[in-house]
Amino acid sequence: MSVALVDSNILLDLAKPDSDWYEWSASTLEKLDEHYTLAINSTVYAEVSIGFNKIEEYEEFISHCQFEMLEIPREALFLAGKAFLQYRRKGGNKSNVLPDFFIGAHAAVKGYSLISRDKGRFTTYFPTVSLITPV
Repeated sequence: MSVALVDSNILLDLAKPDSDWYEWSASTLEKLDEHYTLAINSTVYAEVSIGFNKIEEYEEFISHCQFEMLEIPREALFLAGKAFLQYRRKGGNKSNVLPDFFIGAHAAVKGYSLISRDKGRFTTYFPTVSLITPV
């Protein structure tokens, strides 16, 4: 079965049923669950954790979603650094985007699909990644 890495924004949608994107995120994951192993990595875990007060609450949420937790390989960490450097050299001035590069590089190195609502940087810096995004 193929793997689809789930981006942080999708988890944040699921954590807030009243969010504008909840329906899209929930229905997309439900459809893909039959054909993909849905997974997150430590970067996604850390980013989303800020929305929870206790680790127990967060672990229950993750368990309920049934996401597999995957390790980011060193090759992906290296690629993330190089992509981030390229971003900065092209004039990118946001310093808080490095997590996106960890996520995109992980999907690129392992050949995973990526479910996200943010395709800009992923398309530019990881063009081989198969993105699953809203139209």
